[in-house]
Amino acid sequence: MKEVLRTNDPTVIAFAKSLLDGEDIDCFEMDVHMSVLEGSIGILPRRLMVRDEDLFLARAALRDNDIHVTEDR
Repeated sequence: MKEVLRTNDPTVIAFAKSLLDGEDIDCFEMDVHMSVLEGSIGILPRRLMVRDEDLFLARAALRDNDIHVTEDR
């Protein structure tokens, strides 16, 4: 799996998941429950992961909707 998005904003994650679902791209949200450990102050970002073969299409769908995507490092 590859990271396609990293953000502290839960509304961006929800929007991105909806967009990817509309494109039939499966995604998995990581670090959802970390807010319990941090005290729900929003300092730890959540990550949205997609399969390796879906990465290009997922990035294109998110970019087309003005969502900043995670680039390869």
